[in-house]
Amino acid sequence: MERTAIYPFTAIVGQERMKRALILNAVNPRIGGVLIRGERGTAKSTAARALAALLPEETVVATCRFGCDPHHPEHFCDECRERASRGEELPVALRRTPFVDLPVSATEDRVVGTLDIEKAIQRGERHFEPGVLAAANRGVLYVDEVNLLDDHVVDLLLDSAAMGVNVVEREGISFQHPARFILVGTMNPEEGDLRPQLLDRFALSVEVRGLEEPRQRMMILQRHIAFEEDPVAFHNQWLPQEQELGERITRARQIVDRVTYTSRDLFTIANLTGALKIDGHRADLVILKTARAHAAFEGRAAITERDILLAAELAIPHRLKRGPFQDAQVNMAELEERVEQISSEWQGDEVPIDPMEETTPVKKKAMR
Repeated sequence: MERTAIYPFTAIVGQERMKRALILNAVNPRIGGVLIRGERGTAKSTAARALAALLPEETVVATCRFGCDPHHPEHFCDECRERASRGEELPVALRRTPFVDLPVSATEDRVVGTLDIEKAIQRGERHFEPGVLAAANRGVLYVDEVNLLDDHVVDLLLDSAAMGVNVVEREGISFQHPARFILVGTMNPEEGDLRPQLLDRFALSVEVRGLEEPRQRMMILQRHIAFEEDPVAFHNQWLPQEQELGERITRARQIVDRVTYTSRDLFTIANLTGALKIDGHRADLVILKTARAHAAFEGRAAITERDILLAAELAIPHRLKRGPFQDAQVNMAELEERVEQISSEWQGDEVPIDPMEETTPVKKKAMR
């Protein structure tokens, strides 16, 4: 599909929280995806498609079925790894960021791919038929009505999104390839919800509603009419904003792994999730990753309390069981109040944490 046939991401009116969640996942796909819940006609699928369209072209191994990154051999598929070990030169090419739409009827084999056991037994050949995860590598995997998808398939998607690799094993034969993608799930809560266990596996979650402000609704009408009448002209009109956002995401990707944080930041995150009685520790990790992605997107080398607040706004709502928040929407004023209170309890030095050394201990005197 030509990019001019896709509604521009920067032309979407409102829905800032949804757009922020998508952008931060584009900056760091290791965050773990975003679940967008809302009524029909709120630009959920439009935003997902538009995100993939605005992302810049990526360098791939030209002859690789999985779009391996030639600059990161540690993430090669088995085929590229074997070729590189033989000293074979891997040709390089550019491709657009893929957008893969997963149908609700998808089976496990369709998602992860299949190994041809017959060929392996009869000819001693390992033959792998790629699935959806292979097609989505280094791109956007979009799952509409994710709540209607088989729970087992949702588990597979979430596992791959978290680990960044797909491993298929059959009868003692295995094959693996990178599966590093931005997972975007959308659903209408009126048609049923996800189980709490699956909800928690989505890193971020946002709820979207139709805009009520008349001027915004008028703007939506005007832009969509203009797009339908002449998609090429409309795309060209928004091209500078699209290119600027795409370049900003690219710059953020280059520095996100170097964004620093302190022991005080970890103290704030841990106490915030603990005070809200969030189960497990996934939310803590998600908040830290998202805060670092937001700092990188704004071109900063270290996270701030604001980064933590904006990350918590996206990572906490779908994990809340009860408390001062309603309808899975975070009250930012109350979040700020909690963070300020936690910050005032800090009694130690702000010990810098090296992102490359995750085991760096926090000084005991830093906590009561």
